Amino acid sequence: MTRFTLLTLLVGLIFGLSSLVGAQNKYVGIMQCKMCHNTEKQGKHFDIWSKSKHAEAYKTLLTKAADSIAAKKGFKTKAVETPECLGCHTITADAKLLDKKFDVKDGVQCESCHGPGSEYKNMAVMKDPKKAEAAGLHMFADSAATAKLCVTCHNEKSPVVKKFDYAKMWPMIEHKTPKK
Repeated sequence: MTRFTLLTLLVGLIFGLSSLVGAQNKYVGIMQCKMCHNTEKQGKHFDIWSKSKHAEAYKTLLTKAADSIAAKKGFKTKAVETPECLGCHTITADAKLLDKKFDVKDGVQCESCHGPGSEYKNMAVMKDPKKAEAAGLHMFADSAATAKLCVTCHNEKSPVVKKFDYAKMWPMIEHKTPKK
């Protein structure tokens, strides 16, 4: 292999890797998801979410009760300013990964579980489950995988969760897409 060929391959590799770094999914927010996931055909996912405690998760951090819990846990900041609280009550990503329409005040929203949606949000991608997953959509093969995700927040570190009962709690937020 000549030096020129080697140099060409190296430059190509650097440019290829740099393009991957710049192509990171962004969080687009619940209102982007609502556009399609608020119909009967799609299972009224937005309605299920909006009536859940997940939709209110951020707002709970604005209460005196939340500040009291944060203080008892030894935090010096208000609950809404405490990273350990925010991590489970909203999406806490680098600002570069938040679309201008994304609102942290929307609490635990679609992308909290399904991953940032900028690359899978359009209809052409979402109609093909394999394309959607390749573009970053996280789907869960079974209840064990779903439960594993749930307990990343609903666990013994949570000041209000004594023991998480997936079988009891999942039906409150379950959102299947009806079969055609």
